[in-house]
Amino acid sequence: MRRYYYVSNDLTDIEKAEIDLFDAGYSQEQVHILSQQDAELEKRHLHEVNPFARLDILRSGLVGAAIGASLAVIVVLIGFVYKAETAIDWLPFVFLAAVLFFFSTWEGGFYGIQVRSAEFKRFQDLLNSGFHVLMVDTDTKDQDTLQRLMAYHESLSDAGEGAARPEWLIASQRSFHAFVKAMP
Repeated sequence: MRRYYYVSNDLTDIEKAEIDLFDAGYSQEQVHILSQQDAELEKRHLHEVNPFARLDILRSGLVGAAIGASLAVIVVLIGFVYKAETAIDWLPFVFLAAVLFFFSTWEGGFYGIQVRSAEFKRFQDLLNSGFHVLMVDTDTKDQDTLQRLMAYHESLSDAGEGAARPEWLIASQRSFHAFVKAMP
């Protein structure tokens, strides 16, 4: 799957494009709008980008986890060098390894809360200028259909493409939303 980006300063045309996409069979989980006018998106019932997706929490947390895992391996290797043999000898090394791993993961996520996601940094200047970004996750085989739909919306300009969320994640979100609607 690929994510296709379209930019416009006309929120009404983006709203019409979203309706056309839904009519063509796209689901709410595949269409997102990035804007700094969140209140206007909510008023029009448009599907905005999740606030956590705007931040770099996941990537920074994973980097922190990788650093923590490396530090934990070093601590365990030090335990081997000092020939820890019994469970009591290993206890400080294992405890320190766990603390380093979890602290590094937490610190990475904490840093990610303060930083914008790299995917959205490229649109920051446009967003500051009052533009909105329509993002559509679709299969590459459906690209022609998407291009034909977007051709009807003259104010939307193509802003490139990028990696989409995995198909299994979109399917699980779709199933979760169907479950929530079915429950009383």
